[in-house]
Amino acid sequence: MLITSLLPLLSRYSLGFDLVAGPDGTVTLTVIPRKAVGAKSNPEAGEVRPISITATAAEIDEELAKGEDGALGQLIAVRKGLGDQIAEQRAAAEATKAPAKSKKAEPAKAAPAPAASSEPSAAPKPGEPTSLWDD
Repeated sequence: MLITSLLPLLSRYSLGFDLVAGPDGTVTLTVIPRKAVGAKSNPEAGEVRPISITATAAEIDEELAKGEDGALGQLIAVRKGLGDQIAEQRAAAEATKAPAKSKKAEPAKAAPAPAASSEPSAAPKPGEPTSLWDD
């Protein structure tokens, strides 16, 4: 059941395992995801964080027998989903960068000059007092 439970991770990562027997009859199983050989992108730190389960051997076997419905299967599904989202975001970010890089820098356009008005200026002529009732 262990390998079947880990197949979703194996499609994306190389996996390492660590088994440690505890003093009280427990076992700690640690699954360590790593970048797969030939992978195009580097996984994020959260994607390759080790997964540890500590329980009795029988409890671990029982949990693994649940497959995708067990805690390990659900955790793997969540990580796979997050990994897919990260890959999509990276692809979208690269897609937005590509058009910007391919366009040549266009010269800045000068601001248009204000249009000349046929109406008289509201500013008073030199020597004339300002009025509160100017139109």
